[in-house]
Amino acid sequence: MAWTNTSWLYNPKSKLPFKLSRSKIDLFLQCPRCFYLTVRLGIKRPSMPGFTLNIAVDELLKNEFDLLRKKGQTHELMKKYKIDAIPFSHPDIDTWRNNFVGKRYIHEGTNLLIFGAIDDLWINKKDELIVVDYKATSTTQEISLDDKWKQNYKKQLEVYQWIYEKSGFKVSKTGYIVYANASKNRAKFDGKLEFEMTIHPHKGDTTWIEPTIIEIKKTLDSDKLPASGAECEYCSYRKKASTKE
Repeated sequence: MAWTNTSWLYNPKSKLPFKLSRSKIDLFLQCPRCFYLTVRLGIKRPSMPGFTLNIAVDELLKNEFDLLRKKGQTHELMKKYKIDAIPFSHPDIDTWRNNFVGKRYIHEGTNLLIFGAIDDLWINKKDELIVVDYKATSTTQEISLDDKWKQNYKKQLEVYQWIYEKSGFKVSKTGYIVYANASKNRAKFDGKLEFEMTIHPHKGDTTWIEPTIIEIKKTLDSDKLPASGAECEYCSYRKKASTKE
């Protein structure tokens, strides 16, 4: 029999802190059942292909802001949007941006180790950290954080704000999403993409996070399979497919 590593699964009997990523919190909010199947039972949703172009844009933006971080200078885009800040310089910045490490905080009430990898941090004149996330897209529509599918992006910023605040940092309530929107209107491709860069502010509300963490802990400790999310396509597919067997 092949050996399977299950060390990443939640064990109710373990006394060790359990790592809970920002993305797993998002999964719980989408569908408690899919979350439970993944984290408690090891039954994951089908994987999605990697968005390699988005990853490339992330890396290029990080490189660009890192050059200014070393010099303690602001970015022209920040000036355009009248954001009085500079990229935050810290010896752990690369660790905090590592998807497998990130910034960590143990929630004492549940012994859950909450972590997430930020794209960037800026710092303003009040010595407040500003959480920044990079997004890439290609659309002719006006970009708005009020879209239904952008609500997860807001919660992503809020989880990061909460982690850094709980870790003792002074954190600005306003975070930013930097959007790189690739144009489709060029006459020739020429092996190049041209992006319109925009910055979109979001005033975070972190009051939902701790109650959610407590609810996640209750769900994980239970032996009962929780209900599906109201709009979960995966659960809907499983349910319909099972009736055809």
